[in-house]
Amino acid sequence: MYSACMVALQIRDVPPAVRETLAREARRRGQSLQAYLLDIVEAEAARRDNVDLITAVVELGGGLTGAEREPSSSDVLRSLRNEREAGLARDR
Repeated sequence: MYSACMVALQIRDVPPAVRETLAREARRRGQSLQAYLLDIVEAEAARRDNVDLITAVVELGGGLTGAEREPSSSDVLRSLRNEREAGLARDR
């Protein structure tokens, strides 16, 4: 699934409280912090791909207005973020 040329990401200046919250959630899920963060990054990338696809479909629809209007990419992104937050709240 992964290529031999994996990229390493580094996030600087993470407050200790944020790191501890993430580590606690990783432990709760039975994952290492690395695995938990990779899951988060992969899920976010997948959502971005979905938003890009929906945006492309909406753009193909062209001149629709009113009730026929498809949601904007910001509407879709807002909806996906709300779903993610609801899912995170359920997992707690």
